[in-house]
Amino acid sequence: MARCVIGVDLGGTNVRAGAFYEDGSPAGKQFENPSHAQKGTEAIFDALAGTIRQAMGAAESKPEAVGLAIPGHIDNAAGIVRWAPNFGQNVDGVFESWFDVPVRAPLSKHIDIPIFMDNDANMAALGEYRYGCGRGTAKSFVMVTMGTGIGGGVILSPDAVLGDARGPLVLVGGNKGGAELGHIIVNMDGLDCNAGTYGTVEAYCQRDAIVRRAQFKIIRGRASALTELSEGNPSSITPRMIFEACEVGDEVAIETFREVGTILGVGVANYINIFAPDIVAIGGQVSKAGKWLLDPIFQSARSNAITSLFRDCELRLAEQVEDAGMLGGAALAFEAQKWAK
Repeated sequence: MARCVIGVDLGGTNVRAGAFYEDGSPAGKQFENPSHAQKGTEAIFDALAGTIRQAMGAAESKPEAVGLAIPGHIDNAAGIVRWAPNFGQNVDGVFESWFDVPVRAPLSKHIDIPIFMDNDANMAALGEYRYGCGRGTAKSFVMVTMGTGIGGGVILSPDAVLGDARGPLVLVGGNKGGAELGHIIVNMDGLDCNAGTYGTVEAYCQRDAIVRRAQFKIIRGRASALTELSEGNPSSITPRMIFEACEVGDEVAIETFREVGTILGVGVANYINIFAPDIVAIGGQVSKAGKWLLDPIFQSARSNAITSLFRDCELRLAEQVEDAGMLGGAALAFEAQKWAK
């Protein structure tokens, strides 16, 4: 029987899991359930374990391992979530986030195969590297995910480092919390973000910041197709609506993505200057804006990156958007078994 593993994407709203073969193709039905992210650790673990068991039960061959993609600072070696701001519970009206929460040990009581785990953006990057536009051949691969926040991951092949290395190598840093590409500062006196810093890529380019930018233009009296799309209620505007308005030539919508893309392009230029990637992939749900976002990112990155490094880098939209987390978890499960040998 062909080898398969379970890839899991634990999100703030839902947990998704499915069985995958080594080539990334499905090895069974995928399952999705509420993650109960803010109802306490026991409820979260119940949802997580239950969804994994569903995927294992539907697998076409016996799964060898489980790979978890989890938002936050993840320590795979210790099997601990060091910090996950969107997971936890309310205590006396105050939300207490996960800090140093063991995941592998309690989950292993319900799952009898090896469990591996890492940051969801790192895993999305690994999944896109292995099963998307990286094709498993990029020497240095950077992925930026655009959604509720801005995530990122860096994958290096042995050709991209000096020394004796096996690959692909996922950059996690000394304390396993590295590659926070969304927190590159592009304006130290700029907008604040949830991490308590100012002027980061995330502050300007996350979903809500994009929507606010469009809302403010309308509130200031600009005519826009977004007024009709939102039925006269700017508070209901979504990135999808902004994209739809771009498609009919709406100036406000096009301008919104151009401004956001220009700022993100500065961040991308920094990534190019630091990692010298041959591919930078833009993923996440907001990346569905396509050319309206990618074109200004390209132009801004070209203006700010070192010329010779930019010349050798391809800027692309990610191919795996919907299943990036699960595929990344699956890639981790396969790769981690190799690393352990």
